Amino acid sequence: MTRAPGTPVAPALELRDVTKAFGSVVALTSGSLALHRNSIHALVGENGAGKSTLVKIIAGLYQRDAGDFTLDGRTVDFSSTAQSKAAGIAVIYQEPTLFPDLSVTENIFMGRQPTGRFGRIDRKAMRAEVAGLFARLGVRIDADRPAEGLSIADQQIIEIAKAISLDATVLVMDEPTAALSGVEVERLFAVARSLRDEGRALLFISHRFDEVFDLCDTITVMRDGEYISTTSTTETTVDRVVREMVGRDVADLYPKQEAEIGEVLLDVRGLGSAGVFHDIDLQVRSGEIVGLAGLVGAGRSEVARAVFGVDRYDTGSVTLKGTRIPAHNPVAAMRAGIALVPEDRRKQGLVLDSTVAHNITMSIRQQLSKLGLLTSGAENAAARVWSSRLEVKTSALDTIAGTLSGGNQQKVVLGKWLATNPTVLIIDEPTRGIDVGTKSEVHRLLSRLAGEGMGILMISSELPEVLGMADRVLVMREGRITAELDRADATSEAVMFAATQSSEHAA
Repeated sequence: MTRAPGTPVAPALELRDVTKAFGSVVALTSGSLALHRNSIHALVGENGAGKSTLVKIIAGLYQRDAGDFTLDGRTVDFSSTAQSKAAGIAVIYQEPTLFPDLSVTENIFMGRQPTGRFGRIDRKAMRAEVAGLFARLGVRIDADRPAEGLSIADQQIIEIAKAISLDATVLVMDEPTAALSGVEVERLFAVARSLRDEGRALLFISHRFDEVFDLCDTITVMRDGEYISTTSTTETTVDRVVREMVGRDVADLYPKQEAEIGEVLLDVRGLGSAGVFHDIDLQVRSGEIVGLAGLVGAGRSEVARAVFGVDRYDTGSVTLKGTRIPAHNPVAAMRAGIALVPEDRRKQGLVLDSTVAHNITMSIRQQLSKLGLLTSGAENAAARVWSSRLEVKTSALDTIAGTLSGGNQQKVVLGKWLATNPTVLIIDEPTRGIDVGTKSEVHRLLSRLAGEGMGILMISSELPEVLGMADRVLVMREGRITAELDRADATSEAVMFAATQSSEHAA
């Protein structure tokens, strides 16, 4: 049927006043979203705003309790992810789930391999189609190599190629850039724009406002499970979006308070690990936040893991308040007073299937037990202190940690390590993947801890975070420290110059 001139085009996908509850917990009270072809639509909101629930309804993981869900104007209900995919919807998650032992081509065609004569898999046809897909996307990936070892960026491209091969018309990209470098982000954005120009509808979920305003045409804001607004990116501002997200002004995202900087607490001398990092000298003083900056792959996380004893190092020493810490011994580092909040909270910081209380007290269980026995009362009492102090948003301490929002998971990891009463806190990517309101809370906490005399080594890929929170900035490139900048001298230009210059020209 020919559409009459001036007739509005039905959204490719639309949810209107969708609700979803899990027992007494209401995750969505009015979820609304309209995606159009030839458009990239941003969905933003604090952790716990209902974004993930909305996406899981679209993906077929959850079913709505009420409200309308339409695809090209037709009412739909998905009872499985297979039904959602068959309807032309693809979800690209922050951490793709490929089969590591299978090739790139086999991953793309998993479960639907083309067959030739005698029912044998037609590998030649598979390779030809994959070559065509990668050519359309403008990327170069070896189609025959195993998926194991691929970067997150390449894994996401493979998921996108799979979606195109299934002729998906709606693509949902959930925090796709959280673990990507600048170059990888640009490549992903180029792919996203080409998909938009082909007539597909894209949903982009991110906490990075520079990316949202660079890539997206429209922004929908959610707060506390409710739809707040939908606006063209050309007709709004970051400040307005933040106000709508948090229901208040976040006046100071980097609330750095002055602290008295005292004695050297952590002293790292000549630390080296063959092929990873070299000649690392750094100090962290009482009351000081030291920022460790650099591009992805510079070796920052590897240094932190070596200092804490998770990874080995070949040369050098680590001392805390003048006492040498044995190498490759995290237990000794913990007992000495060092804590490490890792970069990947889900894989390295939490036991996702365990409770909030169990996770918070995990590092102090021995102190809490009596005669080798730990009661739930003692565990809950200790956990309640940090859950309350960090304002973890959970209905109960026996809530499973994996069900919490990203920001609240980060608070639980922080609580676990702060419960050890550390002298030095090493925190790797403290606000990755969490919303702007929670970022402000985490920054305020770090500033308060420094004010109480703790030494903090903060690793961050977000330059504004480094510049806003650090008293001193160390910059790494290619496994070496190339610059040390006082707060007054640490500008974005100075940090980026040190992060990109060659090692032989290091200052």
